[in-house]
Amino acid sequence: MAPLDRRTLFKALGIGAGCVAFSELDRTEAATLEAAAGAPGLPVESWDKAPCRFCGTGCGVEVGTRDGKVVAVRGDEQSPVNKGLLCVKGYHLPAILYGADRLQHPQLRQPDGTLKRISWDDALDLIASKYREALDQRGPDSVAVYGSGQWTVFDGYAALKWVKGGMRSNHLDPNARLCMASAVTGFMAQFQSDEPMGCYEDLELADDVVLWGANMAEMHPVLFSRILESKRRRPTVRLIDIGTRRTPSSDYADLYVEFRPGSDLALANGILHLLVKQGKLAQSFIDKNCVFKRGEEDLAKIGYGCSGEQAERYTFNDTPRDSSLDEFKAFLEDYTPQRVSEISGVPVQQIELLASIYGDNKRKTLSLWCMGVNQHVRGTWMNNLITDLHLVTGKICRPGDNPFSLTGQPSACGTVREVGTLANRLPADMVVTNPEHRAKAEKLWKLPAGTIPDKPGHHAVDMFRAFQRGELACLWIQTTNPWVSLPNLHRFERKPGDGRFLIVSDVYPTPTTDQADLILPSAMWVEREGVFGNSERRTQQWNKLVEPPGEAREDAWQIVEVARRMGMGHLFPWEGDWHEAMFEEYRSFTLGIGKDLASYAQLKTTRGLLWPVVDGKETRYRYAGGHDPYVAKGRDVHFYKAKGYGERAAIWLRPYHPPAEEPDAEYPLWLCTGRVLEHWHTGSMTRRVRQLHQAVPRAYVELNRADALELGVKSGDLVRLRSRRGALELEARVDGRGKPPRGSVFVPFFDESRLVNELTLDAMDSISKEPDYKKCAVRLERVEQRS
Repeated sequence: MAPLDRRTLFKALGIGAGCVAFSELDRTEAATLEAAAGAPGLPVESWDKAPCRFCGTGCGVEVGTRDGKVVAVRGDEQSPVNKGLLCVKGYHLPAILYGADRLQHPQLRQPDGTLKRISWDDALDLIASKYREALDQRGPDSVAVYGSGQWTVFDGYAALKWVKGGMRSNHLDPNARLCMASAVTGFMAQFQSDEPMGCYEDLELADDVVLWGANMAEMHPVLFSRILESKRRRPTVRLIDIGTRRTPSSDYADLYVEFRPGSDLALANGILHLLVKQGKLAQSFIDKNCVFKRGEEDLAKIGYGCSGEQAERYTFNDTPRDSSLDEFKAFLEDYTPQRVSEISGVPVQQIELLASIYGDNKRKTLSLWCMGVNQHVRGTWMNNLITDLHLVTGKICRPGDNPFSLTGQPSACGTVREVGTLANRLPADMVVTNPEHRAKAEKLWKLPAGTIPDKPGHHAVDMFRAFQRGELACLWIQTTNPWVSLPNLHRFERKPGDGRFLIVSDVYPTPTTDQADLILPSAMWVEREGVFGNSERRTQQWNKLVEPPGEAREDAWQIVEVARRMGMGHLFPWEGDWHEAMFEEYRSFTLGIGKDLASYAQLKTTRGLLWPVVDGKETRYRYAGGHDPYVAKGRDVHFYKAKGYGERAAIWLRPYHPPAEEPDAEYPLWLCTGRVLEHWHTGSMTRRVRQLHQAVPRAYVELNRADALELGVKSGDLVRLRSRRGALELEARVDGRGKPPRGSVFVPFFDESRLVNELTLDAMDSISKEPDYKKCAVRLERVEQRS
């Protein structure tokens, strides 16, 4: 068989020369490669398994290769996640590997701003010297690493061990702080252990599926298809969509409930109020399995992290205390259906219907949410309230009856949440503030006692604020694009060469690499060996299938090599291929505590397993008798991880607080940001896929028809969207895929040439420190009409 060169590959896939050229104005404006799946003329030599590179669903993919190239993908019919189905992004996976502007060599920025190719040895030596210089002159608080929910377990574990165990700094945080941190703090507050108790089988077993601010039809389409198939098979299944704008998910809902932005806290408390009044509490379950907790509620003390003294450092810590069922009932007295309706705009009849759904013990209820709940100034509270609905009714830890947070990145669970790459965490639910946890990590890592600091490091927004202030001398960013994704981007403007050293490892040029002093080319997806963990606790492994282009290398290798150059080789003592040895060391943190991961050997031969994995058997339902081997005999439910609560789950009292910024006469509209089906995150991969780019080539603003008529705006008109922080010109969309209510607009954030995050507010959740991208005030001005 003749070798497959680049020209042959492009020709076979129908790619003309013009398709691989990039516009000088927008490096991703022209797509570079069509999808290879099923392309004629490209027979596959071998097929191998891998999880999808995109969202947190964790779909199984079969990857077809020929002559060292990925030439095809197909849904893996053996995968219990997707059973052979992929979404539109999944079917275009091969294209993300072969963009014309793929980074292939280390590049150092010169004093005149140009980039010069350098060797890996020179690049790694430079990084090591910069970190060593910062540590010697300014100490561990001057260095940081910003990672990703797209990191493999290897990348995250290497970074964690190097930063916290080697450099003795806790300034390690991921981009998942921007999307999933509120789910982490929510689960930890209630179960003292992170991640859901259910699994994807709940999608078929639930009688009522309630979406809280989750547009699953676009964001998790494969899982949404499982819900629709369940509805087809069982016509009694109901889908309830609760949100602030109609989306494609709403089109399939049996009930659509629309609330004013930020008022979901009041709505959830209103449902709880009715459950109490109507005698729907599962009293026996509560008595056996629950405690009540209450935290700080004074808005003046909590704040929003974006103004006054909190505009630079937001370090509020909650002060929980014990509560009681009686206090819980008294607290809910204020949340009558009438008052909640006034706050939220939800009709009383709909509030009553939602209460009847959660209160019906003859029907199974599944609650699903993602960034619509998490990206919220009180996101932790809202996570707590959704789970409260399940705890007070006993609808938890049973097939089809569960609260289930969805994730947006392929290993936000497996790497960020399980490995512990957040500024306050260590592996397997451990935290740096706990001396026993630090001691365990130091023992397993063979480090002197006292090596790991006891103070949490900078959370993501605070990290970049600290970098701007010059407190961080050296920052390394891997596998993420913060100069598109951070809120209130104007705060983070910089010029390379300003005395702070910024390293960026990525696969394509981005606005973040534009800021870098040193750019490193990374291997991606099946160009390297990897492990991801998905939303349902499924750990999946894949092998390296093709070589990366040029000199690109995996992120974990980059970290290990820098650590060795800094005299920290003892952290990574393995010779040759260290992947399995590194995984097994990490896995040792998880064993015997209800977080048990499968062995690397077992992962290599399966389509992933749900932890805890004991004696080679996965656990579909955590804390559930008959499913979870850690549950005490004779117990139907046992929250054994919650040692601090007497092995009970916590029901939290969480009040309604208004958003940090609301519309007024000057800025009369709500702005919500988010994603679209065809693109993923900041678009650095999907905008290089011709079909996806052509389907949605640029960002736009959705607005309500009545608002459009009032402004004299039609679809296709150019409008200017302005907030107190910036302005952006966008094409208007009226009656499109999404339909905001009167007084609201929506803008997707995938387009690096139209940065909506220059408008957003950097207000944060008080506990998780996750920014609120869903609510700020804007106004709209017509610029020109479409001809």
